[in-house]
Amino acid sequence: QVQLVESGGGLVQAGGSLRLSCAASGHTFSNYNMAWFRQTPGKERAFVAAIKWSGTSTYYADSVKGRFTISRDNAKNTLYLQMNSLKSEDTAVYYCAAVRRSMLVPPRLEREYESWGQGTQVTVSS
Repeated sequence: QVQLVESGGGLVQAGGSLRLSCAASGHTFSNYNMAWFRQTPGKERAFVAAIKWSGTSTYYADSVKGRFTISRDNAKNTLYLQMNSLKSEDTAVYYCAAVRRSMLVPPRLEREYESWGQGTQVTVSS
C-alpha cells in the first residue's frame, strides 16, 4: 500500500485560506485515485474531494464546491487541497486517502479507500 503523510493544517480566521499537502511514497503515485476526507469529534469521516489518477477529473462535496480545489502533481508524488473562503464549519481533521485507479470514478465512501494518512488539523476561528 502507498504511504501518505499530510501537512499544511493550522489555525486560520474565517474567510482565510490554507493549502494542505499529502506526500505519497512506497508505490507509484499515478496508480492511485486520491481523495480528501475530514472528521470532527464524534462523527465519521466525510468526503470532501477526489481526483482521478490522471488529474483530469475532480469531484467535490456540495459543502465545499466553489471554495476548495483538489489537485495533484504526479511528478512530485503529492496531492493538494487548496481551501479558500474558509468557514468555522470547515474545522476538522483532514485526511488524504488512496485507492487503486482500477476504480474508474474515485468513490465517496470511506470504506472504499485502501490507504490513509495520519491527518492534519484545520481550525477556522470565527
